[in-house]
Amino acid sequence: MSKDTSGGSVVIAFVVGALTGAAVALLFAPASGEETREYLGKKARESKDKARDAMDQGREYYERQRENLATAVDRGREAFQQARERGDQA
Repeated sequence: MSKDTSGGSVVIAFVVGALTGAAVALLFAPASGEETREYLGKKARESKDKARDAMDQGREYYERQRENLATAVDRGREAFQQARERGDQA
């Protein structure tokens, strides 16, 4: 079976994890309000960076697959053309 590595599911899982982590941190943090805000701001920036990285990886994967498909189509055309020429010569 093929492995599903769609970028959308990775981003969704990441966002859900980030929100869950933030909720747990707020509930159990013994820090002051200011410290908690700083912590959440830091985590939000980290989450943004991770989401951007996941999006970039998804874009790179899409580009590679598109290039692979284009190459396969070109090879198929060449093979068809060669077979056609051999058939015409026979």
